[in-house]
Amino acid sequence: MYGWIWRHLPGNVLVRSLISLVLVLAVVYLLFQYIFPWAEPLLPFNDVTVDDGGENTGS
Repeated sequence: MYGWIWRHLPGNVLVRSLISLVLVLAVVYLLFQYIFPWAEPLLPFNDVTVDDGGENTGS
């Protein structure tokens, strides 16, 4: 897949590298701004099942 993208970008190696960097930054931006906030309520990260058992057996 990355080879296909690289072959279809215009310009020489420097221009392709800059365009690739911009594409990667755009994907990361979209993930953090739209995809992760949308998916966060669907993920079970806040469902904590560990508790202290009601007793404190410390010293």
